[in-house]
Amino acid sequence: MNIYMKSYILIVVTFLGLGLASCKKENSSGTTHVSVKLTDAPGPYDAVILSIKSVVIVTDKGQQTIAIGNGPINILDFRLGKDTLLAAQDIPAGSIQQIRLVLNSTGNRVVIGGISFDLTTPSGQTSGVKLNVHDNLTAGIDYTLTLDFDAAQSIVLTGNGKYILKPVIRAIANAASGAIKGVVSPATSSPKVYAITGTDTVGTVADSTGKFYFPGLPAGTYTVNFEPVSPYVNKTVSNVAVTNGSVQDMGTVTITQ
Repeated sequence: MNIYMKSYILIVVTFLGLGLASCKKENSSGTTHVSVKLTDAPGPYDAVILSIKSVVIVTDKGQQTIAIGNGPINILDFRLGKDTLLAAQDIPAGSIQQIRLVLNSTGNRVVIGGISFDLTTPSGQTSGVKLNVHDNLTAGIDYTLTLDFDAAQSIVLTGNGKYILKPVIRAIANAASGAIKGVVSPATSSPKVYAITGTDTVGTVADSTGKFYFPGLPAGTYTVNFEPVSPYVNKTVSNVAVTNGSVQDMGTVTITQ
């Protein structure tokens, strides 16, 4: 990855691009697309079943709750680099202040030697397992939030033979998509704009002020083609570099007749 925003406390947050997506103009709504994934560090159990209710992301724009629609998940199925997609949602871009993993009050259990034991999760059942994070989500860039659960450290055997879930989750935040923006002059040329890399093409149009914007682009080198209305002529700009977590500003692109 080209951008690393690391927060080593209790959760792993990994942001990856979701691929090319078409767009029409600059992301004036100021949102970013977040996908939530789960992975696990191995533990000495037959299974660790989690019933996850939601992930709450608190930014300077407010609190956003991403509901998890999946049923209970055996997190030990997602070890050694494997993960599973829990949910995806657009949220306002901004500065992350806190992330919470909220578990349902029932359905959490550990299986040891073929015997299933309920896991009580006092903090996870109410406000959620909390992590203070200070990273930024850039508008128009796609992210993946990966929760890396450490099963070996998260399950505690009490003196009365019961098991308590005290989630230990590592945190790393990576941005892994970028964007292109710019302004065409004159705006009356009203071009269609295409960003091309390899066999992939993403199209947009310049708005009434000449602005154009391509969000959610994987890192790479792009050729940007402009196809204006008559009598203006087509224009091509080569070698436009997109890097993860940043917006490549092409500045003003002049269209001639």
